[in-house]
Amino acid sequence: MKIYKKVAVLFLMLTLLATFPLEAKTSWKSYGTTPDPTTITGAGKDFTEAETEPTHPIAPKKKVWVDTDLAVGMKRYHREGYSDVDDGYAVLQLFKADNIDIIGISAVFGNTRIDDAYRLCKEMVREFSPYPIPVYKGAGERIDLGQVETNDAVEAMAEALRKEPMTILAIGPATNVGLLLLRYPELVSRIQEVVLVAGRRTPTSYFEIGNPVYHAPDLNFDLDNDGFRILFQRGVKVVLCPFEISNKVWLTAKDLDQLKNGTPGNDWLSEKSRPWLQQWEDGGDIGFNPFDVLASHYLIAPEDIVMEPLVARLEIHKNDMQLKDEQQNFKQYLLCDKSEGFPILYCYDVVPDYHERLIKSFLKDN
Repeated sequence: MKIYKKVAVLFLMLTLLATFPLEAKTSWKSYGTTPDPTTITGAGKDFTEAETEPTHPIAPKKKVWVDTDLAVGMKRYHREGYSDVDDGYAVLQLFKADNIDIIGISAVFGNTRIDDAYRLCKEMVREFSPYPIPVYKGAGERIDLGQVETNDAVEAMAEALRKEPMTILAIGPATNVGLLLLRYPELVSRIQEVVLVAGRRTPTSYFEIGNPVYHAPDLNFDLDNDGFRILFQRGVKVVLCPFEISNKVWLTAKDLDQLKNGTPGNDWLSEKSRPWLQQWEDGGDIGFNPFDVLASHYLIAPEDIVMEPLVARLEIHKNDMQLKDEQQNFKQYLLCDKSEGFPILYCYDVVPDYHERLIKSFLKDN
């Protein structure tokens, strides 16, 4: 009789153990200087392989703050040509996303001057947002560590974080976010992750554009190295969508024709993108890379993005924009690999039918 009781107790214990969830194989806490080399497709905010399913229709919307250097339709100030339009694609895509709730939008300098970026942020919200979104003016220049000054955007982000945790999409220089973390380090735990457009694997992973090829800068990082450094040192969860992923995605004249579908936001963005597309075509390319939209797409549908855990660090190397300069100019680089540094999630590729999914995300009504 005692044997039967022991068997019954053992069976009950095994049954209870089977009901406990297993720990995910790859998590943020497991990251160090030798990250798991496993490639992750569609990692969630905690960077786990378990979070690879599409967002369920009844799931709560992701709370997002957008920090951007919008420059759609702007001519450049210091040289011929037009400024980037990719921020506009990121913002409009988020407007159309059913699973995103934009808490606020802040302007930062970068692709254009701060006054222009602020004006365009207000214009996009006023004309195309399906719901009210507050807009704030942020930094007009890189962080001055000798005299750290706040601005309306920093204070508004801090207030929003005190109310609820959220993700920050920083698709310009990381200046506003860096200032936020310098002034209010206690709010680090309220930031679920910061998604940025910057980084590369090696010092010679040049951003090559055009035919013949010329080098483009890692602009967001180059404009404010310290903004990125602060994020890493404060221990924020960082996701990088660098040139490596964006140069695998192209938008052409055919795509702009398809984008123009009679909805105000689409028609506006399609028209404003024509001069930018012409610049790329004049440079020998088939279209243009919509850099920042890879970062917004990661927030909306991470299952469409291929990524891996790496570590990031700042190093000084010869200036990729002045390689022929005999004076040997140098600059900071944001390098990402598997050696030593700060843990990040590095997005480097897209799923095979990504282009179709991207276009589809814009053809839905707000």
